[in-house]
Amino acid sequence: MHFTVEKEIFLKGLTRVQGIVEKRNTIPILANVLIEANENGINMTATDLEVGMKAFYPATVKKTGKITVSAKKLYEITKELPEKEISFLAKENCWVEIRCGKAIFNIVGLSADEFPYFPYPEKENFISIKSNIIKEMVDKTYFSISTDETKYNLNGIYFKTELIDNKSKLLLIATDGHRLSMISKEMKDNSENEMLKGVIFPKKGIYELKKISDEDDSDISIGFMDNNAVVKKGKTIVIMRLVDGEFPDYNRVIPKQNEFVAKIKRDDFNHSLRRMAILSNEKSKGIKLTLKTNYIEISSSNPEFGDAREELEVEYSGPELSIGYNARYIMDVLQNQDCEKIELHIKDNLSPGILKAVGDNDYLAVIMPMRL
Repeated sequence: MHFTVEKEIFLKGLTRVQGIVEKRNTIPILANVLIEANENGINMTATDLEVGMKAFYPATVKKTGKITVSAKKLYEITKELPEKEISFLAKENCWVEIRCGKAIFNIVGLSADEFPYFPYPEKENFISIKSNIIKEMVDKTYFSISTDETKYNLNGIYFKTELIDNKSKLLLIATDGHRLSMISKEMKDNSENEMLKGVIFPKKGIYELKKISDEDDSDISIGFMDNNAVVKKGKTIVIMRLVDGEFPDYNRVIPKQNEFVAKIKRDDFNHSLRRMAILSNEKSKGIKLTLKTNYIEISSSNPEFGDAREELEVEYSGPELSIGYNARYIMDVLQNQDCEKIELHIKDNLSPGILKAVGDNDYLAVIMPMRL
């Protein structure tokens, strides 16, 4: 196999697969990227058996063939090469010669025959969603994914389509048991779709979906094959194994009677929380919010370092209420909004609070209170 390719194109492909290749070295071939050269260009494939990606890149192919090489080493080499055309030559004994300018590298590869089979979806029922919509939906929910590996059914984002007010909506929901983020967007009617019963996309697959939605504005197609989600964009395919488990009933988590509402300038609120969090407990990041007519006091206390408090003007006319929250949870929500004002809906100091942008009925975040 022999081909030449622009450094920028080759590096882009290798950068994309870095997040997918298996890093624990349980099966050596999974740390490699499969490179296949055909008449039109090259395909790069990487997988950890849970999430896989295959993408096509233009190249001048002098001899077709396929080989697998360490994805990390090939990326490190390519990154440091001069901005010139790269020559990639696979030899008979699975060694690979890489030339660029006057630099020559010889690295060992593994036979492509050992690489896991990558399924190619053909007749799946795909739904098409704009990249910027997927990007917004993932950005506003992914920070609520649980990091506790034992709660495997919370280690991802729940995708579900529902009929709301006679409109077909796509819902994305994530929770870690302490907070929940939910967003819905209108989409074309897809009554045949797998997402009607709800599916959980894995955390690693979500990060890959986020990355490809960032690249450009072309549409993303989502379909399902066996127990896998298939994501297609341009000449890139990502296949991810769905999380096998029941997602909790999110409707039971969302409070229905939070009648006291404070409207707060998002930017001011975010900066104040950042300041107050400095003197909060290192682990719990606990801060106290005290709401009074037309202002909120944000305070924190740490016996080892001291205490801090700050007042902000808000629109609020309910009774005086004090409630404790993890500052990080509120800041995650605020940092992923682009509105001017945020609404805080509360009932009392023991019930979950709701955060949403003023005038935005598509998104909400639920945050459990803390005892301080």
